[in-house]
Amino acid sequence: MKISIERATLLKAVSQAQSVVERRNTIPILANVLIEAEGESVSFRATDLDIEVVDRVLAQVERAGATTVSAVMLHEIVRKLPDGALVALNDDPRTGRLTVEAGRSTFSLATLPREDFPVMASSEYTSNFAAKAGILKRLFEKSKFAISTEETRYYLNGVYMHVAEGEDGRMLRCVATDGHRLARVDAPLPEGAEDMPGVIVPRKTVGELRKLLDDDEMQIAISVSETKVRFATPEISLTSKVIDGTFPDYTRVIPTGNTKRLEVDASDFAKSVDRVATVSSERSRAVKLVLEEDKLTLSVNSPDSGNASDELVVAYGDEKLEIGFNAKYLLEIASQIDRENAVFMFNTAGDPALVREGNDTSAVYVVMPMRV
Repeated sequence: MKISIERATLLKAVSQAQSVVERRNTIPILANVLIEAEGESVSFRATDLDIEVVDRVLAQVERAGATTVSAVMLHEIVRKLPDGALVALNDDPRTGRLTVEAGRSTFSLATLPREDFPVMASSEYTSNFAAKAGILKRLFEKSKFAISTEETRYYLNGVYMHVAEGEDGRMLRCVATDGHRLARVDAPLPEGAEDMPGVIVPRKTVGELRKLLDDDEMQIAISVSETKVRFATPEISLTSKVIDGTFPDYTRVIPTGNTKRLEVDASDFAKSVDRVATVSSERSRAVKLVLEEDKLTLSVNSPDSGNASDELVVAYGDEKLEIGFNAKYLLEIASQIDRENAVFMFNTAGDPALVREGNDTSAVYVVMPMRV
């Protein structure tokens, strides 16, 4: 194999590959990227056996062929090469080495045979449809903060993507929860997605998917089966196993009887929470909210370091309410609000609160209270 490729193009491809490979793996080949050159394009394939990413780019192919080389090492080399450099990759099967040349720099890297590289078995996808990158980005970016990191509840370690009944008919919905907070985000159902099976997309896949969604107008092809999900642009395809488990019935924890309505500027609220949380002990980070007519008082009382309080002018017309929340959870939810105002719906001090953007119900958040 012998190819020439522009540094910027190569860097983008190998950076995608090296973020997928598992750093602490016991199988040497899994640390490598499979480079396959044919026709006028080169593909870079990486996998950790749960996720596989393939990035196809244009290049000058002098001699077709394939080899595998350390993804992290190749990425580090390309990253340190000068901007605008033309990089030549030349594989010599007899020596088992890949030569990387750019300008006056030359590197010789150890390779492993392509035959040893595991290619993820293709799945029979039961549902195939397309959605704009901007829609997918909103679904996953707004819900991923609530993904659980508790390995014992593995079925919560991802975003549940499924078809659900919304207020305006059937929707494509993403839900994530860790038992303390929950995010539910809806988008119009794309054509062809009606029979899609509900799948739990793992946390790592959600992180990798972000790199495919740069251009909001780009159409992303989505394929779903009971065991796998694939997101693809014309250049990159990301295939992932889905979490084998049943996502809990989240509708039971979304409160419907909360009538106490607080409307507050989302940015002012986030800054206020951040200010008073400065004195809280990291362990509990409990912030107390006292709601009175058109006034919200946030306070933190930390026996070790002191106390703090902050007042905001808000729209609130119900009876007085005192309720506590984890400051980190409030900040994460406030950061998801794109519009100016956040609306909180409360019931009692012991019940979960519902949060949304103004009257928009396409993104809804639930947060459990804390004793303060």
